[in-house]
Amino acid sequence: MSSDFPLQFNSIMLVDDSVILRDRLAEAFQERGFRVEVAGTCDEAVNVFRRDPTDLAVVDLRMPGRPGVSLIGDLKQIKPDVQVLILSGFGSIATAIDAIKLGAVNFLPKPADVDDILNAFKRGGAEVDMPETDDEIPVPTLAQAEWEHIHRVLADCNNNISEAARRLGIHRRSLQRKLRKRAP
Repeated sequence: MSSDFPLQFNSIMLVDDSVILRDRLAEAFQERGFRVEVAGTCDEAVNVFRRDPTDLAVVDLRMPGRPGVSLIGDLKQIKPDVQVLILSGFGSIATAIDAIKLGAVNFLPKPADVDDILNAFKRGGAEVDMPETDDEIPVPTLAQAEWEHIHRVLADCNNNISEAARRLGIHRRSLQRKLRKRAP
């Protein structure tokens, strides 16, 4: 485990409908010595968390079904001292403030890596750097927005590439090529 992160935190739950992003983060956290639990929806996260609660939780804002902020209360009801971080590629000041009011320790824009996430948890809400205007929130690049959208549609189609390609209005092979690329 990273020596500069408090030892009392040794487990994390990653809740994101993007399987690729979630699995990459899970692997990176495992390499740092964390026990990692994963879920693709809020309801799945509640079931996993109830069975095996973690110290930390990283929750995507937008997922199929309920939004990620609705999960904060559920997790805190099961384990009141869990620290929740909201991660989103579509953030705004109002959403960040709502997440903090509901009990999140921080709100982080995508893309974020393990170091970004751990630093946001370290701040623990005491030193949250809240931008003063929406203009200060980094706008995702077109490639990032496309990557997010493709993976969201793919998740909505239960990873059925043919159905996702149909919904996106592109050829199946084009979608497969896009999926082979790394996240921007």
